Amino acid sequence: MSNEFNLNPEQITKKARNIRKKIIQTNVRAGQGHTGSDLSEVDILACLFFRILNFRQENMDDPDRDRFILSKGHGICGLYCTLAEAGYMDESELQTYLQFDSALPGHPVRQKNRFVELNTGSLGHGLSVGVGLALSAKMSDRGFRVFVVTGDGELQEGSNWEAAMSAAHFKLDNLIVIVDRNMLQLADRTETIMALEPLTQKFEAFGFDVHEANGNDPAELVRTIESLDLQNGRPNAVIAKTTKGKGVSFIEDKAVWHHKVPTGEEITGAIEELE
Repeated sequence: MSNEFNLNPEQITKKARNIRKKIIQTNVRAGQGHTGSDLSEVDILACLFFRILNFRQENMDDPDRDRFILSKGHGICGLYCTLAEAGYMDESELQTYLQFDSALPGHPVRQKNRFVELNTGSLGHGLSVGVGLALSAKMSDRGFRVFVVTGDGELQEGSNWEAAMSAAHFKLDNLIVIVDRNMLQLADRTETIMALEPLTQKFEAFGFDVHEANGNDPAELVRTIESLDLQNGRPNAVIAKTTKGKGVSFIEDKAVWHHKVPTGEEITGAIEELE
């Protein structure tokens, strides 16, 4: 099995731009959402869904397909818009985002969307389950990989480091953790709320093979992920250095946009920047 799109970085960049426009439109329509978080993760999601992940829409029940977990569940609009751009769901569904009894709630819910691997909302759970999935692949002699996208703020949860310790102990080289390292959480800098640095060295100390990359550069992200050694007995961590709100100048790197949506002239300005 392989990725059904297998796009090159230039094509992925175009997809990412379309996804960002969908995010703005979808959050504005809903009147709420985590705009900054959605925008920062877009290039990561686009690289995974349009090149890296080994699964196809018609083979989601295949036990050998790759698994993907969005541990930073508040970034779900970014995932919905990526799925719509990929044709995995009808784009008209985005109009129901956050409505009562919608199939598109504000955090990932597996029972409502077959492309959601795990219900995530309370931060810090995704990596633990990802470790379990990666271990199950090893125990059942299956070749699928497990990709977990975490926020940086959620790494302050101790469960992540228990999971990291287990991943190294069980030699889960089929596990790839991608950290959306935008340096902001909720209302301030991560390093002000609870410092994470030196993050690379922390993962290394827990036995991970660690790489850093520009998380908003599809070419660099693809190159980094595709160069990972998945047979060295060490779990993988990619510290993807991103900008919160990437793509819209007045949203970029501003904590206030963690849970805020554009209004009035901001809407037009955001879309114009993304055209």
